[in-house]
Order: sequence, then C-alpha cells, then structure tokens
Amino acid sequence: MALPRVWVEGEVSGYKRAASGHVFFSLKDEKSVIKAVMWQSTARQVPFEVKDGMKVVCRGKVSVYEPRGDYQLYVDLVEPKGKGALQMAFEQLKEKLKAEGLFDEKRKRRLPLRPKTIGVVTSPSGAALRDILRILERRYARLHVVIYPARVQGEGAAAEIVEGIDALGARPGIDVLIVGRGGGSIEDLWAFNEEPVARAIARSPVPVISAVGHEVDFTIADFVADVRASTPSAAAEMVIETEAAFAERIGALTRRLAETLRFEVQRLRGDVDDLARHRIFQNFQVRLANLARKVDDLETRGRNVIRAEQRALAAHQGAARLAAERLGYVLRRTLAERRAAWDRLTAALDALSPLAVLKKGYTLVWKEGGLRLARRIEEVEAGETVEVSFFKGEFRARVESVDRKKLLESRFLKEGS
Repeated sequence: MALPRVWVEGEVSGYKRAASGHVFFSLKDEKSVIKAVMWQSTARQVPFEVKDGMKVVCRGKVSVYEPRGDYQLYVDLVEPKGKGALQMAFEQLKEKLKAEGLFDEKRKRRLPLRPKTIGVVTSPSGAALRDILRILERRYARLHVVIYPARVQGEGAAAEIVEGIDALGARPGIDVLIVGRGGGSIEDLWAFNEEPVARAIARSPVPVISAVGHEVDFTIADFVADVRASTPSAAAEMVIETEAAFAERIGALTRRLAETLRFEVQRLRGDVDDLARHRIFQNFQVRLANLARKVDDLETRGRNVIRAEQRALAAHQGAARLAAERLGYVLRRTLAERRAAWDRLTAALDALSPLAVLKKGYTLVWKEGGLRLARRIEEVEAGETVEVSFFKGEFRARVESVDRKKLLESRFLKEGS
C-alpha cells in the first residue's frame, strides 16, 4: 500500500549511512516516531550534513515495509527547518574549514608587486573575463594572461574550477591567479562554496584572488583565498598598478633611499668632525682633511648613481620592474661599498689613533697651556702647570715634584705585588 507524497517535520534520530550509500534514520517529535529511508541517489544530492538532533522537514512517500509491517517514509527531499539547505551547507563547511585553519591570515600570501603572468580561471564567454582583460590592457598592456576556461555554475562547475586552479598553479611562470565570475543568486554562485574548490585554492602554490561578483555576501572561496575582490574588475585593478603609479612608487623609494644614504654620510662626517676637534688630533689635520674629502667623494658618487638610475627609469617606463630591481641592487651595492670603504678608513685611523691607547686607561700631559705634548719626563718641571687628557675629559694640575730616576716598571711591579 502506498500513500500520496507528504511533508513530515521532526527531529533526526539514529542517522546511519550504509555501505551502499543508502541512509536510514527516524523522524520523531514529542508524541510519535516514523522510520525514514533515503536512497543513495537522493542522499548524494543533499548539500549539507544531516546529524542526529537536527530539526528537518522531509518530503516523500509513505509506504509499508511488508516483511515487518512497518510504515516508512521514503524521502526524496530534506531541508533543515528554519533555514535553507544551501545556507546550512555553507555554515557547516565554513565552520569546518575555519577549524582547520584555512581562513587564518597568517597563511595568506601578499600579491606580487609586479607580476609578469596572470592566470584566470573563469567562463570564457562571461562578462567577467571581458572586464578583467579590458582593465589589464588599460593598466599595463605588456602583461601576459593565461586563461583556463571553466564552467562557473551548474553540474560539474566545481570540478572544472578545481582543475583550472591546479593546472595554472602547476604551470611555470604564473605569478598570481584570479578565480571568479560575475554576480548571481546563491544557487548560481554555489560552485565557489564547494569544499573541493576551497581546498584547491588553499593548496595553490601561487597567491589566489577570489573575484566572485557580489558586493555584500561572501563565498567560501573568499574566506580561503589570499585576497578577496568584490568583483572581477576589482581583482584586475588590484593585481596590477598602472605604469604611472608604479613609476611614482619607484620614484618615492628612490628618494627614500637617497635620503637614507645622505643621512648616513652626514653621520659619518659628523664622526670625523668630532675626532678632528679632539686635542689629540691637532697633529693629524692633514690626514683628517683627506678622510673628510673621501667622505665627500662617497656622498657625491652615491648621488650620481641615484641620478643615473632615475634618468634611466624616466627614459624607459616600460621597463619599470627591471629598473626597480636594478636600482635596488645598485643602491644596496653602492651603500655596502661605501660602508666597507668607511670601515677601512676607520680601521686605518684607529691604528694610528692615540685614542686607542687612552681607552686602556692611559693619559696625555700637555704643556704651555695645552699647546705642546710632553713626551719625556725631562720636559716637565716642578711648579709647572700642565693639562692631563683622558679618553674622555681632562683636568689641569700643578707639578709638585719631578723624579727623573724612578722607573715606570717599578710602579707596575709594586702594584702587582
């Protein structure tokens, strides 16, 4: 005996999926219970995961299972009570992938500054592809674009999107992927909410921009992708700057590097000036002047390098990326060479500098108001006023007595005992 198709609302209990793929469970409320069966072909189409305790609404036919005389509901449609099946599936998958860490910001990568080749996975006949190509052409005509045609809605769409992501991700030279389509209903966009697509985006070896054409709602692909764009057009604008904007960025970086080099040279010059003002170096004026000239030369050469690179950049806008890399390399190399030269000059100066000795605790004695250095005990007289210089600081003293016979070694021996 069979009854007409009916709708039954209840709580799922005893949910079990057999090896054949058929599903068996019961629907119950406060007063009654009825067994339910869902064949494998129907169960495979349920987009969300049915669990014990879930409130659902099932449609099907009631029939008698003759061997036991039981009434059973043969279900051909099941939906969660209170919200749609697709919304339930979305929330379940979102929680699952979030728990696995696929949404974490730490695992997401920055887009390349200047990509050479962009991969696009979308429908070849959709408006999304036309918008992407039009904007990329307008912003930077020399960019290379590789398109993987894929259906973006309907049966089999998710599988084709996964194939496209994997294929372009494995292709050498691809710098970034745009995966998306134009707007539509939740049913139209559902391929971008399926788990295989999310996992393909997560395992992509290159950064992925999710560009599904919807302003407010998010898809699972948006949460997993490295970057989310509200529309395919926005993705194209995001992935590459205009040549003028990029040239301006290079110019700003160039100016910043030039300022850094200038401040570094000024700091080094200040160090030389401080040394030159020290009393101990009054006999090294010529050597210090030579060092100062070398520092000035370093600064001039650094500025010339920067100006040359700026002129090259202005003359070849189309080679902006190469110019940026070259400029960075030249500036780093120049700065390293100048630092090395400064280190060599500093080492040579330290080798000649009496300050290296003064740092160990020795002092210098000056006569004639600090104009002449006393090098021997015979040059000092009792009653004479002298100035004594330490590594830092000095003081004035009056000589009470002079013992020209006492040896320095005897003082060291006495202190050592």
